[in-house]
Amino acid sequence: GQFRVIDAFSRIVRLGEGLSASGRLGEAAMDRAVEALKVCADKLGNRAVRRARLIATEACRAAQNGAEFLDRVEAETGLSLEIIDRETEARLAVSGCGSLVERDTDGVVLFDIGGGSSEIALIDLSRQRSPRLASHIVSWTSLPVGVVSLAERFGGRDVSRESFRAMVDDVAAHLSRFEGRGRLDHMVAGSRFHLLGTSGTVTTLAGVHLGLERYDRRRVDGLWMDRGSVDGMVERLLGWEFHERVANPCIGADRADLVLAGCAILEAIREVWPSERLRVADRGLREGILSELMAEEGVWRRDRHDGWRR
Repeated sequence: GQFRVIDAFSRIVRLGEGLSASGRLGEAAMDRAVEALKVCADKLGNRAVRRARLIATEACRAAQNGAEFLDRVEAETGLSLEIIDRETEARLAVSGCGSLVERDTDGVVLFDIGGGSSEIALIDLSRQRSPRLASHIVSWTSLPVGVVSLAERFGGRDVSRESFRAMVDDVAAHLSRFEGRGRLDHMVAGSRFHLLGTSGTVTTLAGVHLGLERYDRRRVDGLWMDRGSVDGMVERLLGWEFHERVANPCIGADRADLVLAGCAILEAIREVWPSERLRVADRGLREGILSELMAEEGVWRRDRHDGWRR
């Protein structure tokens, strides 16, 4: 009931760059994405793939030319992507993180800070627990704001404390309209509740916190950070100039103008759910897709003596 990674590829392409202003995917952004997807297509072509699910998220959902872009992707790479809705995106993010939620946990707020949207799921585990974490979602939302769109609107390169607070307040306004945000209020102050973050923002914070000279997923995935450590990392990043963020090996030029926008989204989330603990997940949609495909194949089996077996 587990999987082993035999190949991987990741590249920041900023597909949603300029989308909030124009309503369309830009030519340069689409070119970058297509080039990256060609690498993915080559990797898939070198494997005996029996089942696959290829998805597109907020940038393609929101763009006027999102469907047109996917037609181009299929024509140039042979890959057929589906645009998933926000609820599916939230569910997949949860499904990908099941092994990071320990058995003595009663409640979790899981969040996935993306480029154009941020998904949040409230998970209640206080009753009998099933092996599929997504079946315990009691409330969810998708905020129409992510690191790229927020940085474009408020500026991500030179961020003052005032502009940072303005970003936090902007996200907080979206969260205030989330009607189901109070479903776990009765357990937030307890020791059996925590936040679980899956995004470049939280993995970057974790890497900086650990002082890594080079990002190491093995040390970051599953890391626990307490409230003081998160506060300290956000404060530290706020104090850095743009060139200092670029110079940090866990941030680099690709994320230097986005990381504080991500921190603002994180801060808004922490203000609504002020947990003492945050667990970092270097996993998410991909692992969620794999988990659900495995479930469809019957990997999760029920043993009448031992309960659920993986």
